[in-house]
Amino acid sequence: MVNVKQLDPSASPLDYYGAELRRLREAAGLRLADLGEIVFCTASLVGQIETALKVPTRDFSARVDAALNTDGMFSRLVGLVLRNQLPTWFQPYAEMEAKATYISTYQAQLVYGLLQTPEYARAVLETGDAERVEELLAARLERQRILEVARPPLALVVLDEAVLHRPIGGVEVMCAQLAHLLRCAERPWVQIQVLPNSVGQHASLAGSFNMLRFDSDHELVYTEDLISGHMTADTDTVREGARRYASLQAAALSQEESAKLIKRVMEERYGPRSAVGEHPVA
Repeated sequence: MVNVKQLDPSASPLDYYGAELRRLREAAGLRLADLGEIVFCTASLVGQIETALKVPTRDFSARVDAALNTDGMFSRLVGLVLRNQLPTWFQPYAEMEAKATYISTYQAQLVYGLLQTPEYARAVLETGDAERVEELLAARLERQRILEVARPPLALVVLDEAVLHRPIGGVEVMCAQLAHLLRCAERPWVQIQVLPNSVGQHASLAGSFNMLRFDSDHELVYTEDLISGHMTADTDTVREGARRYASLQAAALSQEESAKLIKRVMEERYGPRSAVGEHPVA
């Protein structure tokens, strides 16, 4: 007799998802292979999701909803499952980020998470917990959905020019990432400025930070250190963050000039003349 792993549905959203998937599949009289055939995946994958060993995707959830006639239950649940894959210390910030009306961010090292391509994000995440890259990548892509909703937040992004030159993932990944930034900048709710290398000392030499503004809540400032993140609504901190961000915006190139610089770096540093797979030196 096969030893079937028993889940505690209350342990996590992923466990609840898996337990409900098994319950409804069995209620429909379907074997793992039967459901896998219907939703175009292997029986093994269905089994791994049912036992919380794999994180479901939105596409899988939509197919399961159709197959099991669940009125969209798994499509609604998968968002919670994916957000729960984020580091515990980051989840409170992600929840507030999803509610924000305005997001202001200065990034000194990397492209802002909401604007990362999957390939760039994967390369970044591989420098951390290598065993959970797939789960963390799915969670980051889920987080990006806030820019696709009917009323997205206004995202004001200042990138240090060093971000454009740091070859995360290699030439092809960076070329695609900078092209993605240019497409993002065409959206009326995304404003991207580059702080050029020609600017010496500036208002945030201490590093990156985010500010969140809401329709009916206190503004927040978010920073990270090596281990975790820190979020505060302290009035003095928020005021100082706003002052520094305004200074960064004033020192940065205009949106138009920033787009020209991004395009120039993309073409000259990561374009066809760059050998595929090379990692140019800054």
